[in-house]
Amino acid sequence: LFFFLLLLIFTKVVGPIPLPTQRSVYAINRSPFIDKNARDHFEIKVHKRLIDIISPTDKTIDSLTHLELPAGVNIEIKM
Repeated sequence: LFFFLLLLIFTKVVGPIPLPTQRSVYAINRSPFIDKNARDHFEIKVHKRLIDIISPTDKTIDSLTHLELPAGVNIEIKM
C-alpha cells in the first residue's frame, strides 16, 4: 500500500469524487402462506467513487492492475 501511495505522489490525481449512491430495497414475506402484511425489508447500498489520474506512469498503471482488494470491493479501470 505504501508503494502504491508513493506512485500516486509522482502523478497528478483528481479525486476521490463521490458519485450518487445506488440503493436497492427488497421486501420479503416473513411467512410463505399467511400474513401478507408481515414483511422484512432488506437494503443494498452501492457507493461509488471516481479517481481521475491525469498523467499516469507505467508503474502506476501496473500497480493499479495488480491491486489486492478485500471481498466485496470492486475496481474498474478505464484508459
